[in-house]
Amino acid sequence: MADIIESRSSYRHGKQSQAVVSLNNFKLPITAILAVKNEEKNIGRCIGALGFVAQIIVVDSHSKDQTSAIATVHGAQVVQFDYQGGYPKKRQWAMDTIPIDTQWMLLIDADEVVPKTLVTEIRHAIERDDRDAYFIRKGFHFLGRRFRFGGFSHQAVLLFRRGRARFEKLFDDDAAGLDMEVHERLIVKGKTGVLKTPLIHEDFKGIEAYIERHNRYSTWEAKLRCNALTTGVYGNDPIAPRLFGNPQERRRALKAILIRLPLEHLVWFWYHFLFKLGFMEGRPGLIACQIRASYIAQVRAKVYEMKMNQKGVRG
Repeated sequence: MADIIESRSSYRHGKQSQAVVSLNNFKLPITAILAVKNEEKNIGRCIGALGFVAQIIVVDSHSKDQTSAIATVHGAQVVQFDYQGGYPKKRQWAMDTIPIDTQWMLLIDADEVVPKTLVTEIRHAIERDDRDAYFIRKGFHFLGRRFRFGGFSHQAVLLFRRGRARFEKLFDDDAAGLDMEVHERLIVKGKTGVLKTPLIHEDFKGIEAYIERHNRYSTWEAKLRCNALTTGVYGNDPIAPRLFGNPQERRRALKAILIRLPLEHLVWFWYHFLFKLGFMEGRPGLIACQIRASYIAQVRAKVYEMKMNQKGVRG
């Protein structure tokens, strides 16, 4: 069970400090939730751009660096999360457990920044009565540059009315040991809209951390694929794959097709490098396409090993 940390500078005995109270002077009834671990190089920049929200909650997994201290200094509420396995994971647990008074919620990662133009869009979006959630694009930055080409950015439901969205349940357990939602998507009860301005998605921890993180992600995705290939079902409570549905449904439909193709990693490389013009980004574009192809190759290799283990065959 998670333990709410009452930091000296922001929270003491349940009373908010001036730093937190000042956030509540802004008009947007939004709570931002950041699920983090060891993000000291990113989190200050992220929280610094969230002054427009009423509340900032940082859900940490006992970071070994200064993540929690930096978040506290910036006026965020820090909550420590102890994963017990299974479902829910970090973000869903926070949505279910931490008291939230605002009408709207915003999910954001520590390596993301909300630009001012997106703030304006959000302000207008939550004034509407005919939408319950919004897709926001995660703009892709890599090796110090903003990518205009390559197709690496994607849309996800990140802004939604409290109580109107839940993460899909894909696993009863997690072979990769990840305590945070990886590629699970939010299932929305209601109508969705799309915001035009993308988030600034830029990780300052370097390419080694990027590859290490995706190695763990590939284990997670391999198990998901192995289940899908065996049972024909993409998870326990999945988003339905629809080629002509919303962005999440289209993405899921394309994946269902591609996982059955031979040489899938090469398909992804040429998709990003040629079809989506990744070569226009120069050397960083080439490297990003190569890493993407390598990730898919790792996933398929792990699926192969998992299927061998299921059959009791090695070699």
